[in-house]
Amino acid sequence: MPLALFALTLSAFAIGTTEFVIVGLIPTMAQDLNVSLPSAGLLVSLYALGVAVGAPVLTALTGKWNRMHVLLAVMALFVAGNLLAWQPQVMKH
Repeated sequence: MPLALFALTLSAFAIGTTEFVIVGLIPTMAQDLNVSLPSAGLLVSLYALGVAVGAPVLTALTGKWNRMHVLLAVMALFVAGNLLAWQPQVMKH
C-alpha cells in the first residue's frame, strides 16, 4: 500500500473514531460537569454541527492548496487539540 494511502486511511480512522468514542463517555462527562445527561449529550450534537459546517468551509478555503499539506495541517491540529484536552487530566492526578 502506498504511504500516502496509508496515511489517509489512518487519518480518516483516527478522526472518525473520535466522533463515536464521545458517545460512550456522555454519562461520565455529565457527572463530572454536574449537568444533566441531555445537556451533556448536546456536546455530541454541537460537535456534529461543527463538522457539518466546518468541512465545507475548510474545503472552500483550502481549495487551491496542496491536499497533502492540508491533510498534514489538519492532522497536526487534531493531535494538538487532543493533547490539550488530555493535559488537564494528567495535571489533576
